Amino acid sequence: MARRRAGVADLRGSRFLNNAVANDPDELRAALTREARALGFDCVGIAAPDSIADAAKHFRTFLETGAHGDMDWLAANAERRIDPRALWPDVRSVILLGVNYGPDRDPLAILQQQSKGAISVYAQGDDYHDSIKKHLKTLGRWLVAAAPCEIKVFVDTAPVMEKPLAQAAGLGWQGKHTNLVSREYGSWLFLGVIFTTLELPRDGAASDHCGSCRACLEICPTAAFPAAYQLDARRCISYLTIENKGPVPHEFRKAIGNRIYGCDDCLAVCPWNKFAQAGHEAKLASRAELRAPDLAELSRLDDAAFRALFAKSPVKRIGRDRFIRNVLIAIGNSGDRALARDAERLLADASPLVRGAAVWALAQLIEPEPFAALALRAFAVERAESVVAEWTAAERTGRA
Repeated sequence: MARRRAGVADLRGSRFLNNAVANDPDELRAALTREARALGFDCVGIAAPDSIADAAKHFRTFLETGAHGDMDWLAANAERRIDPRALWPDVRSVILLGVNYGPDRDPLAILQQQSKGAISVYAQGDDYHDSIKKHLKTLGRWLVAAAPCEIKVFVDTAPVMEKPLAQAAGLGWQGKHTNLVSREYGSWLFLGVIFTTLELPRDGAASDHCGSCRACLEICPTAAFPAAYQLDARRCISYLTIENKGPVPHEFRKAIGNRIYGCDDCLAVCPWNKFAQAGHEAKLASRAELRAPDLAELSRLDDAAFRALFAKSPVKRIGRDRFIRNVLIAIGNSGDRALARDAERLLADASPLVRGAAVWALAQLIEPEPFAALALRAFAVERAESVVAEWTAAERTGRA
């Protein structure tokens, strides 16, 4: 995002508002939009805090069916999440801000390079939580100085339903893949939220423009959408590679391919993306080393090397062991027998999660006889039940 100093002098400089403007809600809104765009936000909208009652009903159904998987934090904060006033009773307006992070290349092309790892577009650069929150705070300070009020700022991690609020604020609509879609920026918007005690003019809610298109539903490798506008997170590759702390369920391993952190398929095929390209490279650019990293090199990361490679990246939050688990699933799907030696080396890893994934990867890459010899040695020394189960399953079903 655009960078500039945000000290007191900035807030009281040439863009500081006179009292007449600050006391006119429409003028204040226009000034807020100008300030937000100067800070690098691509779109701004304002919603009422009571504008997402329908979304609340859908969210409750999502939880009741267990589609949130192990994300217990969603259920724990459900009531605060479905109504901004439950989170902060004093909120009078909700300001939604979007940053276009549309990629400058086809994010699905890497899926054909099976010895490389596919990292979701949003995670190829610095953590957007940090960069966007910094600018939200700057904008919030400007607003407090311009028209005395109280504010709270949020980026994704708080119990706030950003996407329904963004639709209510006119930034876009929740598409059939349940992500926000914008007519200007496609499916590539990071969202930030400011709660304020100010009464600001509201924007009209965005209408749905998905029409009869089902591209996002049909491309999903794991059939994570039981119906349009419904997601079963337990089947979603983003959930399986990021939120899931244990072994990846066998039924999804082949479908994951070489996706080692997240999945862009349903976003990337959205027809509205044709409008999303301009301006990305100047804001949240990806790092070259994370666009198409070698699986072999990634498999050799110890904890220190993992932390160094993914410094400032959201990938770091899942930890080295879960990440190497993902890399091993990709190695097993690569069809590259040269990678078998990397998987075999990780049979001795300290983490049972890693060792179990290494068993599966080897079962996909080497012949039954050498695999059986490895299994025989493993059964004599392996004590982790989860890893023994992987060896047993692989021997029982062959290349499971």
